[in-house]
Amino acid sequence: MTNKAIFLDRDGVINVDHAYVHKVEDFDFMPGIFELCQHLKGLGYRLIIVTNQSGIGRGYYSEDDFLTLSEWMKSKFIDNQCEIDALYYSPYHPEKAKPPYLKNSECRKPGPGMLLQAIKDFDLEARHCAMIGDNETDIQAAKAAGLGRSILLDIENKSLNGSSSDASEVWHSLLEGLKRF
Repeated sequence: MTNKAIFLDRDGVINVDHAYVHKVEDFDFMPGIFELCQHLKGLGYRLIIVTNQSGIGRGYYSEDDFLTLSEWMKSKFIDNQCEIDALYYSPYHPEKAKPPYLKNSECRKPGPGMLLQAIKDFDLEARHCAMIGDNETDIQAAKAAGLGRSILLDIENKSLNGSSSDASEVWHSLLEGLKRF
């Protein structure tokens, strides 16, 4: 099996970030996500979702709500011939959550915990892996986990207005990845 993976953030990469999305009716796939994932699968990459879900810890929705939506989402990837290999999530927040989720966890990005667990679970070669995220916390987690590439998805050119990113690449659409991989 392959020892390389693409780590995908969920909100803002897989789906439009409408804030605390937890229902099918609020879930809009990002343009180009299936085409990119089909391409990456064709190149032999595993697809692994790593997502902060503090909405669970804040009490906005339950873990069951999240897992139900995740199963539906993963079925759409299967329908589009680009099965998701794994999904890791962090329900924790160091300040804005209720117990038992009120804690500072290495599994919450920018901590590398979810990525490191996936690297261990799938015997991945970190330098052959990449992270696609829409926030600097995604990039920081990728760097901390020793990934070979970190890609900031900046569709609206918001992230770089007056600042710079530590990402190894900045994309302005997911379809840009078809040329970059």
